[in-house]
Amino acid sequence: MFFLKKKIIFFLYFFLAFISGLFFVNNFVYSDQNCSAVSTCGSVSGCENLKCCDYLTCLNNKISDTNGQEKTLSSEITVMDSQINLTEAKIEANKKEILDLTLDIDTATKKISALSDSLNKITGILLNRIVATYEAGSVQPFEMLLSSLNASDLLARLNYLRIAQDHDKRLIYDVQQAKNDYANQKNIFEDKKKKIETLKIQLESYTTQLNQQKVAKQQLLVDVQGSEAEYERLRNQAMAQLAAFSSFAAAHGGASILSNQTVCDDGWSGCYYNQRDSQWGNSALNNTQYTIASDGCLVTSMAMVYTHYSHRSVTPQTINSNSGNFASYFPAYLKYTITADGATSNRVGSIIDSTLSSGDPVVAGVSYDGGPIPDHFVVLISGSSGNYKMNDPFTPNGHNISFTDHYSVGSIREIDKVTF
Repeated sequence: MFFLKKKIIFFLYFFLAFISGLFFVNNFVYSDQNCSAVSTCGSVSGCENLKCCDYLTCLNNKISDTNGQEKTLSSEITVMDSQINLTEAKIEANKKEILDLTLDIDTATKKISALSDSLNKITGILLNRIVATYEAGSVQPFEMLLSSLNASDLLARLNYLRIAQDHDKRLIYDVQQAKNDYANQKNIFEDKKKKIETLKIQLESYTTQLNQQKVAKQQLLVDVQGSEAEYERLRNQAMAQLAAFSSFAAAHGGASILSNQTVCDDGWSGCYYNQRDSQWGNSALNNTQYTIASDGCLVTSMAMVYTHYSHRSVTPQTINSNSGNFASYFPAYLKYTITADGATSNRVGSIIDSTLSSGDPVVAGVSYDGGPIPDHFVVLISGSSGNYKMNDPFTPNGHNISFTDHYSVGSIREIDKVTF
């Protein structure tokens, strides 16, 4: 009996130690994979057979290298293709991580459930053991002496009780440690569940980005008609336009930031915006090196026109935040067809007096230096025969002011009516 009880104690002890060990094994098995553990991926020239993390780095390097070259249609397409490949690789890596975490959680959930049951059972056995040993220890020494066969048997029984109680104390500690490990493991996998949700949101973002990149590539090919010469012509035209905007700002004291410029319903049923307003003046023009303050006169003029046609929530920032409003061949160049507040508009050639007489504003491009292209855009809001009122997006508080006080009628290079 003595040796049987001793075997039971050691069985319980090692069983609990085994349970505790499982948690440490699980923590190791289900730790996040590092880059070296990810399978090879990639098919882009120069990046084949690389680990996924190295493949992404390789693609980023290719994009940086190509961006540093002279801009051509070919180099632009190469950059777009690399960006598409990069996004596709991110999507695949994202999907794999979601799958791995899902499998981890599924396996761990089953193991945690089994371990929970085992802990409950072993705790019950341990409680019974503690009660039994301490009941045996409460027997009076004289009674134990009478029930012993001899002195050797008495000493063995007393020694058994001491060993059993020592083991019980150790088992109590091990059970508590196993429960702590169990709780920690549950927390780890709760964190992984949250990470899966974050990855799913990221996956949606990558998918949207991929679709936009493919559309942008297709739009570029349409815009330039697949012609290297047409790409160069349109790009040079756009670069000249932006350079003219910057020159105008520099010639008029620089694009310093202003405050409290917006005025709505100032005699023309719309809002006046200033491109240099602190609300958006420092914003990059479609994520380029240009700013709305120095180069956003056309963006700001179009925002004012939108408010005239009841789209009062539209601001320069609204138009600027939609990359689809800018040319695929030069991302700071505003297209003639844009969308804001769910409404798509077109700038079409028109005649000033007839447009104003119908109650519609005119977006006019002026050349302050007498050159062939507009250096600045304003909104003509009323008047006739050269006597016009305008909203000037550059002049401080430039709402409902005289056009000829600042520019000559002969400086007008472009006349547009906005249609929806």
